[in-house]
Amino acid sequence: MDPRAKRDIYLSLFMFTADLRPKDEAYTRVLVDHIRALSEMGYDGFDLPIAAQQTADHKAEIDSYVRFKRALDAAGFEALGFTTNVGTTRTFDPTSLYREQREGALAYLKSRVDITSILGGKTIMAGPILFPYGVFPSLDSGTPLWSDALQDWLRPRYELARPIIEELADYAEKKAVKLAIEPVDHWETPAPNMVSDVLGFLQGIRSPQAGLTIDSAHVVLGSNGPEIFADSLRATVGQDRLHYIHISAPDRGAVKGSWIPWKTFLGPILPVYDGPFLIEVFNAVPPFLNGLRLTRSKFWIPGEDRPVPDQRSAYDVARDGLETLRQEFAQLERHPVHP
Repeated sequence: MDPRAKRDIYLSLFMFTADLRPKDEAYTRVLVDHIRALSEMGYDGFDLPIAAQQTADHKAEIDSYVRFKRALDAAGFEALGFTTNVGTTRTFDPTSLYREQREGALAYLKSRVDITSILGGKTIMAGPILFPYGVFPSLDSGTPLWSDALQDWLRPRYELARPIIEELADYAEKKAVKLAIEPVDHWETPAPNMVSDVLGFLQGIRSPQAGLTIDSAHVVLGSNGPEIFADSLRATVGQDRLHYIHISAPDRGAVKGSWIPWKTFLGPILPVYDGPFLIEVFNAVPPFLNGLRLTRSKFWIPGEDRPVPDQRSAYDVARDGLETLRQEFAQLERHPVHP
């Protein structure tokens, strides 16, 4: 990529919520206000969390996102980019041993592709769309599975999921939506944890429409080190499967001043990737407190919370993250790292 070209930077709405609540017109107005303020700050687009559902009434849900998209357009956001974050669930599990459940998961994921297409056009659907996020397996006795026993448990489920993701990739290609499976570190979910895990799974899938998200937090917390990361990155690029890059601090909080190894992580990515970079901050809002075991204070949200003296707001953290990432781009463009 031409180092002088502008790199688009998006912000995840995980800063505010895990659920857009598309049927709630009042909350839509709140989100529109946030998007307007942050786009004026300099963000080029936003990642929209599509909340998990437990029912199969996909049409009604899709219709609610059509209304949400109309509200975005009415606010004048047509020039912004929108991607989505999607996860599978215990109910809609493409790795299930039961064919009916896998077929239900395929219909569920297709509905998410539809929603992504409605919201963003030619865009990206990213997230833990393979194994249900945060669902760790155990024996009937309740004994959890780890290490070799876990790998033995995972292997047949990867095989069962391949035809589902293959068909989903074909469907997504017709909708101009890239699938970006996200490896998530082992603190949060049992699999896949590393870029190499996803690449191994994708070896059985023909279409490069199914690819990867690479997230700085998960690389730091769950990978095998910089050399193997660089090898995996080269393999991902060689297969045309590098679809999204997430910039997230290891503690999932503020990007500025975090432990992100900028040169090691971004250095080999910048020459080979020209898609959007997503700043992903998990604010201490209720959906994330237990799952991520958040102990830090909430970044208070303008327009929703009362200002907290001497504490940063969500907007402050977003602005600092944007400035930090721009500075790191500039530094690495002056002193590039060759992959």
